[in-house]
Amino acid sequence: MSVPRVHVGTDVWRLDDGRVLVGGAPLRVVRLGGAAVGETLSAEDAASARRVERLLEAGLAHPDPAELDEVSLDELTVVVPVFGRAAPLDRLLAGLGGVRVVVVDDGTPQPAAADLAAIAERHGAQLLRLARNAGPASARNAGMAIARTPFVAFVDSDVEVGAEELGRLLRHFADPGLALVGPRIVGAGGSSWIARYENARSSVDLGARPALVRPRSPVAWLSSTCLVARRSALGEGFTAGRRVAEDVDLVWRLAEAGQRVRYEPRVAVRHTHRARLAPWFARKLFYGTGAADLAADHPSAIVPAILRPWSIGMLIALCAGRRWSLPAAAAITLGAAWRLRGRLPEMRGRSALAVRLAGSGALSAVAQLSALALRHWWPAAAVLCVFSRRARWIVAGLAIVDAEVERRRTRSDLDPLRFLVARRLDDIAYGAGVWLGCVRRRSFRALRPELWPPR
Repeated sequence: MSVPRVHVGTDVWRLDDGRVLVGGAPLRVVRLGGAAVGETLSAEDAASARRVERLLEAGLAHPDPAELDEVSLDELTVVVPVFGRAAPLDRLLAGLGGVRVVVVDDGTPQPAAADLAAIAERHGAQLLRLARNAGPASARNAGMAIARTPFVAFVDSDVEVGAEELGRLLRHFADPGLALVGPRIVGAGGSSWIARYENARSSVDLGARPALVRPRSPVAWLSSTCLVARRSALGEGFTAGRRVAEDVDLVWRLAEAGQRVRYEPRVAVRHTHRARLAPWFARKLFYGTGAADLAADHPSAIVPAILRPWSIGMLIALCAGRRWSLPAAAAITLGAAWRLRGRLPEMRGRSALAVRLAGSGALSAVAQLSALALRHWWPAAAVLCVFSRRARWIVAGLAIVDAEVERRRTRSDLDPLRFLVARRLDDIAYGAGVWLGCVRRRSFRALRPELWPPR
């Protein structure tokens, strides 16, 4: 099997009549020999097949599952880790008729365990009961160990997904280099203000654009809420005993091993988000604690910000808040564009591309400063605000602008004030979790930005 056709990403810039592509993961400028590339490219001969593979590997183009060969669901086993929560499990299994399912009871105490067993039996699912609670990573591994099919899906019990969605994800394995694919995770509804915020801006909703998943790229991880994998590519699977960020760890290990991981938002599954403030806040904090472990295992992958010297100078000029700040920031950005122009290949529009790239870098630097001040470093920013009026104005401005930009980007139906409050609580919870995890590990590597990145 192979991928017969790919579509250039909608976020990729096509220059020089399609002979130069800018984008991918990580961002790169690629000059293609031969004929120009349009919106699609087919593998019609050896040369075009190599070009398709190059674009796939660069994250510049993506296959459409509707154009790939169907894979029989007989080749798939669905693994569902569960601890209690009988009603969501019943709803999930009702939608998976005709698919082989292994329900892994992760040490649920009685009598709730008997309810799970009865639900699994009623829907024809195989039940594997663990003697003690080992966590979702170990539960998934246990289910995968008894699977005998080439492909395995990991699906949480609070997900609504059917055989059709899983079948569309399976089609992506026409790519022999693909190890893992995940769908878009959207909210299953809810009327509370927290549920409405989560439905618009959940941590597990990674957006509407297909992507190659890699560290330090726009889509850097996938949620284990719903994943489909090539079993032979996973080895022993998730890191045993890991209870937080086990999905991020798996994705990054696969990427480091040269395996492809893909995000497919044209397939969407529904997830029941937390709708009450206290459990929602606690879960966000819990997610943050995983950053310290990830920093220990993948030190180059998890950095809160990646800034080059010129962008640091540009940020310092802006934060000075003087009359000369904007002209100085613009001059620094134009200087970066001039240096960048010399490293770009000869082509039409080289100067315009350099300015565009430098401008994008400047906007990215401002966004990363906002994330540092409001999310990862907020305890330090809060202390600074006590002593500096300028810091108070900068942080307040970033907080308001960030929330409104996100509200408009996600098209949330929540009013601006409550979205602002939810957005800031989201960042406070996650940032507190990061600091807590760092204190426990006695290492603050997860909070250290990269200030001198390689080219």
